[in-house]
Amino acid sequence: MAERRMFAKTIIDSDTFLDMLKTAQLLYFHLALNADDDGFINKPRAIMRTCACNEEDMNVLIENEFIYSFESGIVVIKHWNIHNTIQKDRYHETNCKTEKSMLSQDKNKAYVFIDNNSSSECIQSVNNLDTQSSLEEDSLNKNSEGEDISESDDSTPHPSTQIKKQKYGEYNNVLLTDEELMQLQDEFQNWEELIENLSSYMASKGKKYKSHFATIRRWSKNDNPIPDTTKPVYQKKTKADELQESYDMIRDWGKGEI
Repeated sequence: MAERRMFAKTIIDSDTFLDMLKTAQLLYFHLALNADDDGFINKPRAIMRTCACNEEDMNVLIENEFIYSFESGIVVIKHWNIHNTIQKDRYHETNCKTEKSMLSQDKNKAYVFIDNNSSSECIQSVNNLDTQSSLEEDSLNKNSEGEDISESDDSTPHPSTQIKKQKYGEYNNVLLTDEELMQLQDEFQNWEELIENLSSYMASKGKKYKSHFATIRRWSKNDNPIPDTTKPVYQKKTKADELQESYDMIRDWGKGEI
């Protein structure tokens, strides 16, 4: 496995990424640092324990589609080929060939699950690509011209995300499936208020979130259903602050070679 890994700012500086729990962001960096040359990690739970993160952090990454999880327990970094360009003579193909065969790449080189109904113009099979040579030619140049990866990824969603979602909230900003709505009703007595709060916040701040369901649950579990951006918060240094410092250091390294 290579000793150096890269991180694309179009991904780690996106609102969706920065709105996640800091521990989830930290876990993402550790997973990426330990991934093989195709972005697969065969021991995600061990890495999770090593960096003092928990199952909730892993679920946040999955719900926001920064990683994909397989039944085998293996995970893959969705935007791996946007982050990293590996020279062909240094590239070693993953041993997770079964999982790799289930994936394709969209036009931005992000992994997507193979959908037989998808257009062949937009998606190519991972196994049919000369992955490294194509990455060397295109690298991150297309992204530097202003293409928004976090938004364009939605053009080819995972088949499971194609379930119809309904609009909720005062401004009809919150999109939830029937199953997600039922789960919120089971978990929170004030579920209607939580939906209204998110809808109003998105309308006033112009914010966009990839998973409204995950955002509502995350804010509620943090006892902070509406982020208050008008007042600075001063707190004594805690364990969370120490994790934040570790995250900031890794993130700074991620903007260059590690």
